[in-house]
Amino acid sequence: MKSIKQINQIAQRTINNELNAIKNLKSQITDDFAKAVILIYESTGRVIITGIGKSANIATKIVATLNSTGIPSIFMHAADAIHGDLGTIRKDDVIICISNSGNTSEIKILVPLIKIRGNKVIAFTGNLDSFLSKQADYVINTTVSMEACPNNLVPTSSTTAQLVMGDALAVALLECRGFTVNDFAKYHPGGAIGKKLYLKVADLYINNAVPLVNVNDDIKSTIVEISSKRLGATAVLDNGKLVGIITDGDLRRMLEKSSSIENINAGDIMTPNPKTLDKNILVIDALTIMRKNNITQILVLDGTKYVGVIHLHDILREGIL
Repeated sequence: MKSIKQINQIAQRTINNELNAIKNLKSQITDDFAKAVILIYESTGRVIITGIGKSANIATKIVATLNSTGIPSIFMHAADAIHGDLGTIRKDDVIICISNSGNTSEIKILVPLIKIRGNKVIAFTGNLDSFLSKQADYVINTTVSMEACPNNLVPTSSTTAQLVMGDALAVALLECRGFTVNDFAKYHPGGAIGKKLYLKVADLYINNAVPLVNVNDDIKSTIVEISSKRLGATAVLDNGKLVGIITDGDLRRMLEKSSSIENINAGDIMTPNPKTLDKNILVIDALTIMRKNNITQILVLDGTKYVGVIHLHDILREGIL
């Protein structure tokens, strides 16, 4: 068994080996890369990505990345393809074959069948003299000098190179298409990422009570309103117009300063010109405003009309923070 120090050194060596492999990829970009991007960009079909072994695992990740950025993509296992799954391919689809050696038996059977159908083939390979390289329409070079494995056998640096080149392809397509954050939200409606891009204040405040008092209401009424609505604050209105806010903190400060509260009304202790949000702004922007002002709740407006309160807890429940 290795010592802790030795194990850490193995990890560091592996990372360095893979970093060096990735650095070399930059010099391996040729015009075929750009032509492959243009082919996919102009295609009216889907991207079908195939491979076998560890390359198949990388293919599934590249498929997921392309789908998440609006490029319809499908994974087709090379072994399954020659046993019936060729029916997945349509005439306008672009095929990406991933194989480090480029000479596996499945690839040698599959690629000619794809070519007969008239589909274009893009190769991701680490062997420019391979069967796959010679048959493909475009070759993307993922060659590495050696694997991170000390025996130069286990696919490590080679699969990392395939993955990085797949990301380069996806990002190039993304930028060519002018993909925006709004586009991203369309494909990521779930989870924290999606919510940051589409969830609005209006989606949250409507679930809360609407605390409000009039400027001349007494302190007892104000305390009851804040307590019953359970948001730690209430808006203060004057003839229907928002003029202030009273928070739990305002009540505590009042009690510290006053020996008697009988003649105090809401207008006496409110904070005038309170911070507000339009109901249509994004929740992530509301969070930024709350952080900047060090507050945990903020009043919501529909135009100039007070309509409710959004609380930091509402945002926490959505998993955005």
